[in-house]
Amino acid sequence: MKKYSIGIDLGGTKILIALVNKETGEIIDHVKKKTKKDKGPKNIVKKMVEGIKELLENCSADINDISSIGVGAAGQIDRKNGIIIAAPNLDCYDLNIKKILSEHFPIPVFVGNDVEIATIGEQKFGAGKNCDDFVCIFVGTGVGSSIVKEGEIIIGATGTAGEIGHMIVDLNGRPCACGAHGCLEAYASRSAIEKRIEGALKKGRKSCILDYLETGKSITSSMIEKSIEREDELVLQCVTEASEYLSGGIASIINFINPKLIILGGGLIEAVDFFYQKTIKKAKAKSLPVPAEKIEFKKAMLGDYSGVTGAAFLEDRGY
Repeated sequence: MKKYSIGIDLGGTKILIALVNKETGEIIDHVKKKTKKDKGPKNIVKKMVEGIKELLENCSADINDISSIGVGAAGQIDRKNGIIIAAPNLDCYDLNIKKILSEHFPIPVFVGNDVEIATIGEQKFGAGKNCDDFVCIFVGTGVGSSIVKEGEIIIGATGTAGEIGHMIVDLNGRPCACGAHGCLEAYASRSAIEKRIEGALKKGRKSCILDYLETGKSITSSMIEKSIEREDELVLQCVTEASEYLSGGIASIINFINPKLIILGGGLIEAVDFFYQKTIKKAKAKSLPVPAEKIEFKKAMLGDYSGVTGAAFLEDRGY
């Protein structure tokens, strides 16, 4: 078996590309690029190709020692053909990642969902190791999840199982990037918090987050955490509201699927401990008593590298 694989985590704000030692899970080297989805799918693919070439040059890797390229993307995936069917947070539709990357590199290419690959990473080397019954939920630009039962990731009849971000939490609610209204993602993601804060600022609300925000830049998880440390009323209000919605979604998962463990990860969870702690406390309070007593929560252990690590093992799943 070849020792290395290239793992790619294609997210709404960044593309992380890494050379992974498949025997140990070690990240040999990595390259990070801004997604810049506003420039279109062709630019995203261009950045991926450039990033892979840069990675290979940086670590002087022999392409003959690399068994595969694995890509995880936010959205609905045709795993068999390596196509991103619909990824609203990337503004990508019917994008054949497998075909395009195969034209540039003589290595097998495999494509999966972004939370699916993060779950594989956590299952092999992180918080899900030695557990065969858990749900991974990642909160960042969007909200996604993946379900593990008897050690296997459940992808569902059409490959879209685990889309917790598109559970309807308000029938007449906020518009979501997927085209529906009232989705959990429109209330509990970092993007949702950002929109709530920006809306309040435009109406004249005061907030210390303006001390960190540059003109034309987006609100980051780090800015949110710094504002909470200063007990900013507006940011605390918006983050608390998001935790209420996310905890309700998690309680529904606990009651419906009844997993042993829930792993929470993503930029917002990692950066904002207030959000994490409040969410798990409320999720337990909103769940049925027996599963609430038994459920265990853990933070994802691999951080930014959950996705690229898991992507390196997509070929083992036979896609």
